[in-house]
Amino acid sequence: MSILIVDDEKDIRELIGDILKDEGYAVRLAGNSDDCMAEINADPPSLMILDIWLKDSRMDGIDILKTVKRDNPDVPVVIISGHGNIEIAVAAIKQGAYDFIEKPFNIDQLMVVVARAMETSRLRRENADLRRRDVSSTEMLGSSPAFRALKAQLEKVTKSNGRVMLTGPSGSGKEMAARFIHANSNRASAPFVSVSSATVEPERMEEVLFGRETAERGIEKGLLEQAHGGVVYFDEVADMPLGTQSKILRVLVEQQFTRAGGTDKVRVDLRVISSTTRDLRTEISSGRFRQELYDRLNVVPIPVPSLEERREDIPELTRHFIDMFHRTQGLPLRQLTSEAEAMLQTSAWPGNVRQLRNVIERVLILGDGSGAIEATELPGQETPVDGTGRLVLGGAMATLPLREAREVFEREYLLTQINRFGGNISRTANFVGMERSALHRKLKSLGVVTTSKAGARSAHFDDDDDDL
Repeated sequence: MSILIVDDEKDIRELIGDILKDEGYAVRLAGNSDDCMAEINADPPSLMILDIWLKDSRMDGIDILKTVKRDNPDVPVVIISGHGNIEIAVAAIKQGAYDFIEKPFNIDQLMVVVARAMETSRLRRENADLRRRDVSSTEMLGSSPAFRALKAQLEKVTKSNGRVMLTGPSGSGKEMAARFIHANSNRASAPFVSVSSATVEPERMEEVLFGRETAERGIEKGLLEQAHGGVVYFDEVADMPLGTQSKILRVLVEQQFTRAGGTDKVRVDLRVISSTTRDLRTEISSGRFRQELYDRLNVVPIPVPSLEERREDIPELTRHFIDMFHRTQGLPLRQLTSEAEAMLQTSAWPGNVRQLRNVIERVLILGDGSGAIEATELPGQETPVDGTGRLVLGGAMATLPLREAREVFEREYLLTQINRFGGNISRTANFVGMERSALHRKLKSLGVVTTSKAGARSAHFDDDDDDL
C-alpha cells in the first residue's frame, strides 16, 4: 500500500511525504505529469494526493484525474490546490475526486482525509478480492462426457483474449461458463461486467453501455468503462438493438467510444464474451442481427449442453445445491433417496440447471427438514403409483393390446434409463438387471438407437434404423 504525492512544488510534496511517512505510510513522489503517469503505470498506488496546478507539465491535475479514474477507477484521488475555489472543487468532485483540500492545508485535516481515503481504498480491494473468490469458488461441476467436453473447450480459451460465443438453452449455465473463463484468465483480478441485452430498455442501451456526461452530474461511467481491463459479458446478445449493434462493432474495432453527451474518446481494454439462446444465422437472415458483429463475436463458438444432455451430473449438482443452501441460508442438510435421485434424473428440465436449482431450494424450504428427500416431495412430479401401490395407466395406454402396451412401456422405460446414464449401455444393463448382449438385442428389436452429440451419447426411437 503506497501513497503517490504529485505536486510541482518540491517543498510541499516532500513535506506531505515526511508527514505521511511518520504515520507509517509508504510514499512515492512526482513533480510533473510525466513522472506521475510513469509511477501509476509501474504500480498503481492505493491513494493519490494530486495538485490541481502543475507547472511545465503536459497535463494538469484535472487531466490526470480523468485518466486515473478511467484506467484505475479504484484509486481514490485527493485534490489539493493553492488556488482553490468552489468551482474547482465541484469540477474535481464531478470528475471522480475523493475529496478536495485547499492550500495552505491543516495537517490534522489532511490526515483525517487520508485515513478515510485509505480505508475506502482498502474496502474496494477487499470487495474486489471477495468478488474474485466468489467467482473462482463457483466451480464447474460435473463428470458426464458432455460436461467434460465443455470444460475442455473452456480451459483452452482461458489464456487467450479471443472473443467467445456461448450458445445453449436458457438456464444451462452460459454465464457460469463465462465467469469460469474470466476467473481462470490473466484478467481474473479485473472486473467481470455482465450486460443483460434482454432487460435493458432499447432507448437506454447506449447510455447504459457507454455512460454519459452532463453539466449537472458530470461523468457517469457506462458498463464498458466499468469493465476496463477485464471482461464484458453480453448475455442474450441477439436482443441488442440494431443501432447499438453498429456502435458495439465500432468499439470492437477501435477499442474506444464516446459517452452520451460527451466529446472525449474513452479508450478501453476489454475481452468480450457473448451468449445467445437463438440461432444468430437465422437472426441475420431476418435482418435482426448484423453479420459483421456476428463475425467479430463468434471467433470461438462454444456450445453449452442442456441438462438433458448431461443427466449423469444431476445427482452431483443436486448435492452441491443442497450444501450451498445449507451454508448460505441455513436450510436443512438433507440427502436424496434413490427414488428421488432417479426421478430427478429422468424428469424433463426445460429450465435446465437453473430450474433444478430452484426445485431443490423449494423442496428444502417447504420440507419438514427431517430425513432424506423423497420422490413424492419433488414439485410438479406426478407419481405413477396411487395410494394403494397400484400403477396408474394413462387413457391411451389402457386402450392398447397387451403386446403393444408392453412394447411401448419397455421402449420408453429403456429410453429413459439409457439417457439417465448418459448413453452408457453397461451401466444401464446393470441397473435394469439384463446382460449387456441381451439389452442390445432388446434395444434393436424396439427400434432404439444411440447417437453422439457434444461428447455425450443419447438414445431415441428410430424404427427406420437397424443399427444401435
